[in-house]
Amino acid sequence: MLKTKNKIDIRTMVKAGFLVAISIVMTRFVYIMLPLAGIQALRISFGDVPLMLSGILFGPLVGGLTGLAADLIGFLINPMGPYYPGFTLSSILWGVLPGLIFIVLRGKKSFEKSLSFRNIVIAVAITAILVSLILNTYWLSILYGKGFLILLPPRFVATLISIPIHSMVIRALVKYLKFLI
Repeated sequence: MLKTKNKIDIRTMVKAGFLVAISIVMTRFVYIMLPLAGIQALRISFGDVPLMLSGILFGPLVGGLTGLAADLIGFLINPMGPYYPGFTLSSILWGVLPGLIFIVLRGKKSFEKSLSFRNIVIAVAITAILVSLILNTYWLSILYGKGFLILLPPRFVATLISIPIHSMVIRALVKYLKFLI
């Protein structure tokens, strides 16, 4: 069921397009901004959930393209600051990493058996730590000229809180949206 072939069919493109739209809305319009070190640098949203879902359901290629489209189109619709290509890379990785992690975790199991809550937590945790905690904190420190270690503690707390919440949301969505695959 996992789309690992090199060709992307029309149905997959349409489904990924819906995930792009949901990600844009959740990232650009449904979020909470918390002040951090004098700047509004800590945004809490669910915009990365559709990107991870795309990687899990359709593989790393579609996940990455979904992240790329969501970031670029979202920026054109509603820029939330200056354009910075680092955040585009992060958005791509939100889709690629869960797709790659699920390929590794899947092994010889069927796709449906690999969708355990444990595997989802592993994929979400690795992706959140690498992308949100490390990369995005680094991009923010460069963009706003603030120290990485100054920005890190509140982002660490936010990442710890978001991992179980995002994992539960993704598990529920995968459970009820399996027919879309």
